[in-house]
Amino acid sequence: MRQVLALGGGGFSMEPENPLLDRYILEQSPNKKPKICFIGTASGDAEGYIERFYNFFNKENCEPSHLSLFKPHTRDINKFIQEQDILYVGGGNTKNLMALWREWELDVAIRQAYDKGTILAGLSAGSLCWFDQGVTDSYGSGLEPISCLGILRGSHCPHYDGEENRRPAYQSFIRNGSLGSGFAADDGVALHFIDGELQHVVSSRPIAYGYRVDKEKETQLPTRYLGS
Repeated sequence: MRQVLALGGGGFSMEPENPLLDRYILEQSPNKKPKICFIGTASGDAEGYIERFYNFFNKENCEPSHLSLFKPHTRDINKFIQEQDILYVGGGNTKNLMALWREWELDVAIRQAYDKGTILAGLSAGSLCWFDQGVTDSYGSGLEPISCLGILRGSHCPHYDGEENRRPAYQSFIRNGSLGSGFAADDGVALHFIDGELQHVVSSRPIAYGYRVDKEKETQLPTRYLGS
C-alpha cells in the first residue's frame, strides 16, 4: 500500500499545541514505533524548524530523525531514505526544494521508497511537491503555477483558507488552463491518498475542509474532524 498525506497547513510547525494531524500520520504506519524522517529542504534546513520537529516527535512513540542536504550526515542518502517508515517534508520554497532534490537525486530515492511502502507526508511546500502541479509563492511576488514530482495526479493548493489570495488564484489558474483540476486543503486539513486515490480527508480543526476544484466548480469534500 502506498500512502501520501498532504497537509494544507498545520502539524507541529503551525499548531504546536494540537497533535491531531501528526498523530494521525504516525497511526498510518503498520510499525508500532515507526521511523519518521523530517526533510526541511524547502526552508533551507532551518535549525528552528528541525528543533520544533524533534520537540514534538521525541515525545511520541516513534524514532525521529532528519535529513539535511546542506549538512548531510551520510554519503549514502538513498540507503538512509529506504530505511524510513515515514518521510515528513516541511514548508518553505517549493522551487528550491525541487531543484535541490533533483540535484541530489533525492526525488528518485523518495519515489523508490514510496513504491516500497514508505509513507510520504508534508505541509505547504511539503504537500505541494507530491502532485503534478500546484500554486506557489516561491518566486517572491504573487502566486504562480509550478510543476512538481507527479507522484499524485492533478494539481494542489495548500493554505486554501489561510492566505486570502490562494483560493481565487487557484481557481483562476484552473479556469485559464494554467493548472489542471485538483485538490485544495485548508490549514489544519490532511488529504490522505492511498495508491494514488483520495480516500480520506481529516482535520485538526472543527471547521476546516478539503476541496475538489475543476473549471466548473469547487466541491467541498466530506472532512472528518479528528478531535472529540
